[in-house]
Amino acid sequence: MEKTMVLYGVAALALCTLAGMLAGEALAVLLGVDANVGGVGFAMILLILVTHQLRRRGKFPQVTEQGVLFWSALYIPIVIAMAATQNVAEAIDGGPMAILAGLGATAAGAALVPVLARIGEPAEPLPPVDGAERQEV
Repeated sequence: MEKTMVLYGVAALALCTLAGMLAGEALAVLLGVDANVGGVGFAMILLILVTHQLRRRGKFPQVTEQGVLFWSALYIPIVIAMAATQNVAEAIDGGPMAILAGLGATAAGAALVPVLARIGEPAEPLPPVDGAERQEV
């Protein structure tokens, strides 16, 4: 049963990725761009929202979360691999629109930090590190 629950976490991640990629492709068509526009970002935001709602309702067991955590650890390498496929030279030649899009995405990300920080229950701060623990690191 426990392995099945891990697979549910991986399935949630896969569905969010698929939905995010479709949203990125749809946005690209609307903007007339020949590339996926923010698909991975949409997927990660959707994953955060879905898992938050499932946790809130008590329908996201710890073992299911392990499936999501396993693949989310690969998030940065996946983003780097996807970014490597983008044509940076074309984006720079795109002129001010590419710069405005980058600045807009950065501003939106910064604006969402306080919103995302409010998700979840407040936790107790970690205890101070004593001398023995410092020497182990």
